Amino acid sequence: MKIFKRARALVLCAATFGLALQAQAQTVAASGIDGGASRWVATWSAAPIAPGPTTIDTLFKNPDRSRSFEEQTIRHVVHTSVGGRRVRVRLSNAFGMLPLRIGAVQVALHNSQAGVYPGGRRLQFNGQSSIIVPAGAVAVSDAVDFEVPGDGDLAVSVYLPGITEPATYHELTMRTSFVAPAGSGNQVAAPDLPGAAPTPSVFYLATVEVLPSESIGTLVALGDSITQGAGSSQDQSRTWPDRLSDRLNGARPRLAVINQGIGCGRLLYDFCGPGGAARFDRDVLAVTGVKGVIVHLGLNDIMIPALLPLFGYPEFGAELVSAADIISGLQQLSARARARGVRIYGATLTPFGSSTIPGLFTPENEAKRQAVNRWIRTSGAFDGVIDFEAAVRDPANPSRTLPAYDFDGVHLNDAGYQAMANAVNLSILF
Repeated sequence: MKIFKRARALVLCAATFGLALQAQAQTVAASGIDGGASRWVATWSAAPIAPGPTTIDTLFKNPDRSRSFEEQTIRHVVHTSVGGRRVRVRLSNAFGMLPLRIGAVQVALHNSQAGVYPGGRRLQFNGQSSIIVPAGAVAVSDAVDFEVPGDGDLAVSVYLPGITEPATYHELTMRTSFVAPAGSGNQVAAPDLPGAAPTPSVFYLATVEVLPSESIGTLVALGDSITQGAGSSQDQSRTWPDRLSDRLNGARPRLAVINQGIGCGRLLYDFCGPGGAARFDRDVLAVTGVKGVIVHLGLNDIMIPALLPLFGYPEFGAELVSAADIISGLQQLSARARARGVRIYGATLTPFGSSTIPGLFTPENEAKRQAVNRWIRTSGAFDGVIDFEAAVRDPANPSRTLPAYDFDGVHLNDAGYQAMANAVNLSILF
C-alpha cells in the first residue's frame, strides 16, 4: 500500500513538473528569448533632451526648437535599421514636469512629405487608445502585427490633446517630420496633413522596436553631432550609423543599429542634453536588445570649454578637462558596459584642424585629442577599436580632415560618413 501511494505521488509530481516545464516553454517561446526564437530589438531611436536653450546654436543664433502643443498631431518620419513582423514604440516624458496625456498613436509606411500609405495600424497602451505618462517616465505601447521594412521609412503619428508643457524632444535629426496646425485635433489616421509645418526635431517619440524574423541584437552608436550626422544630406539616411547598418543588413538582418548621437554632446558634462556618462544607462544599457555600443565621445569635451569663453560665455572655462579626465570617463563607460554583458567599442576622435572658428583648434587641444586616441588604440579597455581618425584624416596633414570628406572643418559630408562606416571591421561586432 505504501509502495502504491509512493508511486502515485511520484506520478503526480512528474505530471505537475511536466506541466510546469510546458508552461515555462510556452512563456519563453512567446517572449522570444530562447536561443532559436527572434527577440525584440530597437530599430530606430533618438536620445531625449530637455526643452529650452541648451545648444550652441541657441547661444549664437537662438533657433530654439523646443515647443508646446495644443490639440495637435505630430507625424514623425523615422528611418528603420532592420525590419520585423511586429512593432511597438516608446514615448518619453523624461524631462516633463507634469504628466503627459497621449491621445492616440498610429504607425504607417511613409509616402512623401507628410503623407502616408494606407494600411496603418493604431497602437494601444494596455488595451486603451490613450495613456497618461507620468513626469520623468516612459510609456511602451502594446505590440501590433505590422510588416516593418528594413532600411525603410515609417511615420509614427502622435496626437496630443489639450495643452502640453514644453516637450521632451530630440532637437535635430537628419529626417524631416511634420507638425499639424494647433487646434486641428486628432489626425493620426489622416492620409496627409495639409498645412503641417516641417521640423527637424522629434517630440516625445524615443524608440521604435520591432520583432525580426531572426534572433539578432541591437548596436548603439553613442556620440555627438558627428554621430548624429551633421553635414550629411537631409532625408537621405547617410549618417555613419545609417551606412554601417547598410553594411550589416544586406541580404538578411544581422544587427540593428540605432543612433544615440546628441549634437554638441559631451562625455563628462551636460550641455546639449545630458553628458554621455549621465545618459549611458538610459541611452545604451536600457536599450531593447542591446548587444554592443560604439562610443565616439570626447571631442566636445576638448572644444566647448576652450571655445565658448572666447564668445562671451566665461562660465564654460570652469569645465576645461584634460586628456586624463576624458580617458577616465571612457574607462568608466567600459566598466559599466562589461558589468552588464554589453560589448563596447572605442572609436578614435576625428580631426578638427580644418576648422576656421577662432580659438577652436590649438596645439593644446590637438595634444589632448592625440593623447586620447593613443589610449583608445592601445589600452585594451575595449572589446574592439574603430579608427575613425585614420579613416578620414588628411595623410598630408593628419590634424585636418581629408578635403574630400570635409564639411565644415569638424563635421563630415556624405562621403566622409561613408568612410567612417567602412572603417568598422564587422567581425569585431559578432
